[in-house]
Amino acid sequence: MTTLLDQALETVRQLPPKDQDEVARAMLHLAQSEREPEEIDPAHLHAVIQGFEHAKRREFATVSEVEAVLRLFDL
Repeated sequence: MTTLLDQALETVRQLPPKDQDEVARAMLHLAQSEREPEEIDPAHLHAVIQGFEHAKRREFATVSEVEAVLRLFDL
């Protein structure tokens, strides 16, 4: 196991069980996927980079913020 993966798993261990399961499902999906990564539309690249920067700082949307966005799409 790499040091980075070990650090990621230690961070996930600190999450509530429900969140741990969500991360585990995402990891399994990524590890089992044989598809090539999707290309990023150059028009969206800045937003993607900003998202990574927010994640590094552990700045995530609240549940209510996510729900508000999903309501915009009737999800």
